[in-house]
Amino acid sequence: RALSPRPAVAVRCQEGQLAVTVRRDLFGTGRPVRAAELSLGTASCPPLSPNAAQAFVTFVATLHECGSTLQVTPDSLIYRTTLFYKPTRSGNPLIVRATPVEVPIECHYPRRSNVSSGAVHPTWASFRSTVAAEERLRFSLRLMDDEWSKERLSNGFQLGDSLRFQADVTSEGHVPLRLFVDQCVATATPDRSSSPRYAFIDLGGCLVDSRAEDTASAFVSPRPRPESLRFLVDAFKFAGDAGNLLYISCHLRVSPAAEAPSPRNKACSFSRASGLWAPLEGTAAICSCCDTGSCPSPR
Repeated sequence: RALSPRPAVAVRCQEGQLAVTVRRDLFGTGRPVRAAELSLGTASCPPLSPNAAQAFVTFVATLHECGSTLQVTPDSLIYRTTLFYKPTRSGNPLIVRATPVEVPIECHYPRRSNVSSGAVHPTWASFRSTVAAEERLRFSLRLMDDEWSKERLSNGFQLGDSLRFQADVTSEGHVPLRLFVDQCVATATPDRSSSPRYAFIDLGGCLVDSRAEDTASAFVSPRPRPESLRFLVDAFKFAGDAGNLLYISCHLRVSPAAEAPSPRNKACSFSRASGLWAPLEGTAAICSCCDTGSCPSPR
């Protein structure tokens, strides 16, 4: 496919505001996205009143609006925000035809010159390079030894043992990330939808096995780093199953490391000492849905 001479996302960094122009044919497929599916920043600022006849959607915001963040370096003021594309669901709930996209945007302003008169050039990751970076995310889930120092050589366990899992993500040129485990399911066959089926992590980051009696299952604090997550699960097997194999499938997800933990982005274990759910990061309120089952679906 021939590339368009105009970028899918264009940014103008002005003296007190930034302007973001988004091509409706965001993916270059000939299928325009809806203006309502686009928003700017963590505050979800909407675009200017869109004209359906126009080929572009425009956002204009002051540098401090829409949940933008500021980083001060010896030479620059760096304002960061994110363009979000969140497609609406198709009429068929079993399929999706588009996936969400986050485009990081940066405006750099020199601290040692006059911003009004000096040329200002935005340094932002283009849409195509952002997609390429997302494609280079590499997730892993490993069983670790008792010291968490290396991968466990054997995958055999006895009842009463603890399984030590470490989930990681690595990326090239991506914004800093924080890793979450939304769900882990154990089955007796490789088919994760088969029966019997036990989701020991569920509801977007609730380690529900820690709620069972006489278990030490828990997320391990602190994290080795934001893009790693460790958790313990007591060994188990399915009642009445004569087999000795368990197949474990987990759904791993990342969010920007600068984004605060929330009911969508959480790692929660049940504390027997307090009788309450406790988060690995954030306030206890983000785990309150683990008991009610009303946790919002992860993005």
